[in-house]
Amino acid sequence: MDAGFPIEDIAPIAILMDELRSEDVQLRLNAIHSIPTIALALGPDRAREELVPFLQDSVDDEDEVLLALAEELGRNFEEYIGGKEHAHRLLGPLENLSAVEETLVREKAAESITKVASVLSQSQIEQYYIPLLKRLSQGEWFTSRTSSAALYSAVYAKVSPAIQDDLRKGFTSLSSDDTPMVRRAAAKWLGPLLQHFSQPHILSDGLPIYRKLQQDEQDSVRLLTVEDLIVIAKRLSPPEVKEQLLRQIKQSIGDKSWRVRYMAATHFNELSEAVGVEIVREELIGQYVQLLKDNEAEVRSAAASQIPGFSKLLDKEVILARVVPCVRDLSQDSSQHVRAALANQISGLAPLLGKEATIEHLLPLFLHLLKDDFPEVRLNIISKLEIVNTVIGIELLSESLLPAIVELAEDKSWRVRQAIIEYIPLLSNQLGKPFFDEQLGNLCMSWLGDTVYSIREAATVNLKKLTEVFGVEWAKVAIVPKVMGMGAHPNYLFRMTTVQAITTITPSLTLEIIRSDVIGPLLELAKDPIPNIRFNVAKALEIMATSVGGTPEGRTFVHEWIKPTLERQKNDADADVRYFATRALQKAAALDS
Repeated sequence: MDAGFPIEDIAPIAILMDELRSEDVQLRLNAIHSIPTIALALGPDRAREELVPFLQDSVDDEDEVLLALAEELGRNFEEYIGGKEHAHRLLGPLENLSAVEETLVREKAAESITKVASVLSQSQIEQYYIPLLKRLSQGEWFTSRTSSAALYSAVYAKVSPAIQDDLRKGFTSLSSDDTPMVRRAAAKWLGPLLQHFSQPHILSDGLPIYRKLQQDEQDSVRLLTVEDLIVIAKRLSPPEVKEQLLRQIKQSIGDKSWRVRYMAATHFNELSEAVGVEIVREELIGQYVQLLKDNEAEVRSAAASQIPGFSKLLDKEVILARVVPCVRDLSQDSSQHVRAALANQISGLAPLLGKEATIEHLLPLFLHLLKDDFPEVRLNIISKLEIVNTVIGIELLSESLLPAIVELAEDKSWRVRQAIIEYIPLLSNQLGKPFFDEQLGNLCMSWLGDTVYSIREAATVNLKKLTEVFGVEWAKVAIVPKVMGMGAHPNYLFRMTTVQAITTITPSLTLEIIRSDVIGPLLELAKDPIPNIRFNVAKALEIMATSVGGTPEGRTFVHEWIKPTLERQKNDADADVRYFATRALQKAAALDS
């Protein structure tokens, strides 16, 4: 380094060099993350002339340090070296990182190169980026060739037709590479590149590359071509799809490797929309049924997840004739994951089939799945009942499904009980007050005594929502007496639930109900021998004070009833009780100001 530089100018890069030579990986990582600061300290000229070449030589390090470097160089680093006109200088260090052994580093380097490409001018791309792309594409090691596949789509649309020809040839050679990892990268990045191809080039170059990869001996390459297939199908007209792609579509769906079939099943709706309704109805129904009956559970699960989306493209008669029988079989599937995937989607068929067909064909399946041994299956059905309700109406739904729901409310899996609780306000709103009181009222109160805390907590929130649905007068008769009655229970958990229920539902109650039914039993609990209950009473009184203290009448109530109790609790033997009582008093005092 030039001895003419003042010492403070030399310091930043010298410190960076020292830290990058440190044995401590964390120190080296911190040094890499500080390169924007160092670049600022050096100024654009020296950052270009000294820092970037230094970083270019710093590729002999731990993978996590190189990953951090690749990331930093992609974060608008060109701003530190003089702006967009110098951005191509960053390609040097990133090219080196694109050829290292660790996949994560290479992927991050390729991502950063494409970010740099987005700010390069056409002349910079042709002068610096294209030569880099050719070097990587023809590299001796497969690592650089693998990285190069990700770099084509970023610049294809920005270069001249002659260079586009070269890029298509370069990508074609990657798709025929001897190394499976390179062909895999080509299959992964073919889709994004094809989006920039002109229509004639899709047919002349895109299709041959796709076909070669789609018939690769490695299933890890073939499975990646499913997404390329969708991109090509979107660019072709239905007659062209029929002529050029139908054979490949059928091959992917019937591939000997389950992983390829799984990919086809996962993307089946996208594929169907890309090829158009006519081809779906003529050619793909049988293929889809084949996937629903696949001998691998993973493929059946993926296909089941596409049922409503695919069925939208079919006539009602076809759904009943071809899809519903498969759905019936899947509801009895030996794999719980397949049944869970079906349960999550089956309700989506109801709007397509209409009321009569749903009652005849789907309702028995809902009931069957609601009684499944696997909690997730039951959960998925419950969470989607609203869609069914809109189709068949609440009366039928309650007649047929309510017994099953009541049974699930006492399920041994607490997650299932919790899902039912969360569904109750919605169900209640649709069933109406008399039906609720008769069928579900006692059930909702029984949850307050559940052994699992999450259920008791969900039950208190449920009571608040029910109060909002049915009104305060209903709550006064149906909820408040039962909740307050639990306050005298010998088991402290029941007493605690009373306090928590009051805390939750108080904002929904009127001052009159609080004064007549709630405050007396609550103040008794303020003297409870268990400190946990006493400090929860202080929290409940704080909520109560803030919810009723907005009116003169409410403030009088706070002075007469709440403050004296909190003053007494402020001198409690337990530190937590004293803390919450003091906090509540401060809130109550703030109401007067």
